Amino acid sequence: MKRYTFLKTHVDNFSLKETLTQIKQAIDEKKQLHHVVVNASKIVDMQTDLYLRKSVNESDLINADGQAVVWASKLLGKPLKERVSGIDLMINLVELAAENSYKIFFLGAKEVVVKAVVDKYKTQYSEEIIAGYRNGYFRKNEESNIAREISNSGANMLFVAISSPIKENFLYNNKSSLKKVNFIMGVGGSFDVVSGKTKRAPKWMQDCGLEWFFRFIQEPKRMWKRYLYGNTKFIFLVLREFFIK
Repeated sequence: MKRYTFLKTHVDNFSLKETLTQIKQAIDEKKQLHHVVVNASKIVDMQTDLYLRKSVNESDLINADGQAVVWASKLLGKPLKERVSGIDLMINLVELAAENSYKIFFLGAKEVVVKAVVDKYKTQYSEEIIAGYRNGYFRKNEESNIAREISNSGANMLFVAISSPIKENFLYNNKSSLKKVNFIMGVGGSFDVVSGKTKRAPKWMQDCGLEWFFRFIQEPKRMWKRYLYGNTKFIFLVLREFFIK
């Protein structure tokens, strides 16, 4: 496996197809694979949030979710094959679960949203792929019990749709409690998109690295600071590493 490191962040140079192969192998061999994605905003946060950096960099498989990260990798002489977005990976994994009789636990978002996701996949595929689900609103002292509940659900996969750094730290802190689950990953706002609560950017915007802008215009009050500060800071970090390498 080719793992690059830049901006204090590990990233694996896998395509979507190669990532899916790694995951299927882990499930079939009954091993656990801890997956995480990184984008510009998360990499910026990792510069100062040392625990988030640890949670991400000690994961088994790390993909670049964000065209800006792919562009930065090329500028810094460590070119990644392609962007592997969390939502694209999740959608492909749900299909893989249906084809191979795997079970999935869905954790995160509001109750109405996560239920809509589960109902959609029950209709699209089968209720047999659903190991269980739970909304993403809970206290810190409930985490261990929730992790054990998921582990005992018979799930082969766990998708966690909670904001960063909560989801990364939840998976990192509870990895051993989730040892019966073969594949665990954070999927951010993917449940909102799958449920229809929010729309995803058109393909051309994704390819041009403008998916962040499409999300911003849907939720400007919540996203303006993250993108204005985060994107500017990311560009600064990339240029600094480029000129001092």
